[in-house]
Amino acid sequence: MTTMTEDNPKTEPGRARALFSTADFRLLRTALTSYARQTEDREELAKINALHHRLGTYVPSDG
Repeated sequence: MTTMTEDNPKTEPGRARALFSTADFRLLRTALTSYARQTEDREELAKINALHHRLGTYVPSDG
């Protein structure tokens, strides 16, 4: 059995930090929109549209 001592303190994970900023999400959506307009692969376009939608749940589109 292990006891908590000063040599073995209970540690908690640090605070989680955001990976992307709001501006990053907008930039990613813009890039995806541009790419979607250029691709003719319907399967790829479906994946792009799904990702674009998921990103939009974090940052609503401007219009």
